[in-house]
Amino acid sequence: MTSTQQKLEHLHEILDVAAEPAGAAGIAKRASKGIPSARERVRTLLDPGSFMEIGALVRQPGKDDAMYGDGVVTGHGRIDGRPVVVVAHDQTVFGGSVGEMFGRKVANALSFAYEKACPVVAINDSGGARIQDAVTSLAWYAVMSRKQERLSGFVPQVSIMLGKCAAGSVYGPVNTDVLIATDKSYMFVTGPEVIKEVTGEEVTMEELGGAHNQARNGTIHHVTGGEEEAYDWARAYLSYLPSSCLEQPPTVNPGLEPELTATDLELNAIIPDSDRAGYDMYDIIMRIFDDGEFHEINAGSAQNLITGFTRVDGRSVGVVANQPMVLGGALDAQCSDKATHFIRLCNAFGLPLIFLVDTPGVMPGIEEERNGVIKRGGRFFRAVIEATVPIVTIVTRKAYGGGYAVMGCKQLGADVSLAWPTARIAVMGAESAVGIVGKRRLQQVPAEHRSAAREFMIDQYNQTVATPWIAAERGYVDAVIEPASTRLEIRHALRLLREKEASAEPNPRKHNLYPM
Repeated sequence: MTSTQQKLEHLHEILDVAAEPAGAAGIAKRASKGIPSARERVRTLLDPGSFMEIGALVRQPGKDDAMYGDGVVTGHGRIDGRPVVVVAHDQTVFGGSVGEMFGRKVANALSFAYEKACPVVAINDSGGARIQDAVTSLAWYAVMSRKQERLSGFVPQVSIMLGKCAAGSVYGPVNTDVLIATDKSYMFVTGPEVIKEVTGEEVTMEELGGAHNQARNGTIHHVTGGEEEAYDWARAYLSYLPSSCLEQPPTVNPGLEPELTATDLELNAIIPDSDRAGYDMYDIIMRIFDDGEFHEINAGSAQNLITGFTRVDGRSVGVVANQPMVLGGALDAQCSDKATHFIRLCNAFGLPLIFLVDTPGVMPGIEEERNGVIKRGGRFFRAVIEATVPIVTIVTRKAYGGGYAVMGCKQLGADVSLAWPTARIAVMGAESAVGIVGKRRLQQVPAEHRSAAREFMIDQYNQTVATPWIAAERGYVDAVIEPASTRLEIRHALRLLREKEASAEPNPRKHNLYPM
């Protein structure tokens, strides 16, 4: 008969093997790459001592080479004291590829997250489907996708990409809320070898799917210099969000600076006198929110639009802002995608939206038309219309054409719409308007006086048409405010809107249709 002591010894032997399923070879592989183990990665991400692993002893039955864990570590722990579910690929076991037991473990972890209503963080370092498992691997990809979709918009989902993320493994991360990557990571559906074999085209891994390239494409939302920085960013991201859509985000240091400050007063001189002069929208963002905090999302893509999280009165909000320093703040196809994703993210988790507007409108040009600026801009419009969270809009300078409408105008859904006295709200800018409306009048002016006449007409347009006063007189903006009061006005507005509830007319449709 086996004694209890022998059973305990056997347990420890199994646990030791499960902790390093690939043994000395796996340790050597990690050492050669200079990377930590999957479990070390998880423990670095989570609060110290909080990780509880689930499924460490899972392995594929009936196979002599089956290893514990089957290439993935799953479990739960805490970040800032709040529960999270964690999934981490183990690169040393079958390359972190997806097999049947891998799929079962991840599916169970996602089900646990749904049942307990807590966020999911996935640490990705996988070669994709396990080729030798044939259709089994593909089937479990499908199962995991269904589980993941159920979580979308219900709990926050974060992917951290470390190393290579290829083939079927790309579709999990791209369907989470945000995708973080280290700068040495790669992400592609098919690698350089396959591409060369199939098409004859030669391409490097960096050109094909390097992290910075994918960030410029808008696929990756943040690139970091190393793993620990990626974990820090993920933790900061989660600090702005609730654990699920059923809760509220944490409140941090409410009630700071209840009166006007010297920093507030700096806003009165921040807009240049010349419409042609630029300024940095970050200078405004840093002055109108709590502690100058700003957690930017998608900074590497479409930099003519800024999106990110901050706090007002200690409560999380999302910011969508034009950046006059890039393309004059014009809206293009790529920034429309960026805005649509971010607005829907904030709306899913109940975060109010603050729009900071300074845009000449939609970027013209044949390349933008080829890029689908109409359809992608249409999705931007739809995202604003569908948002049921509180929306506060501040027009700092230009709000022309479609840019006025889609950047959170009152008629599209803003609850509170404010403008600075420097605002210019019109169908188009003065130069374009004079070129169209004043064309005949200018032709009648002697050539030597035409330039001066044109400048006079531009000044007249700016003083009588492109002003905030017409919009205020007709109620299209709620108030024209002193820039220095912006921080306090936002605070007052969001306190007023704190109990806002979604309301909609009954509609028998199954769902609407996005322009795709």
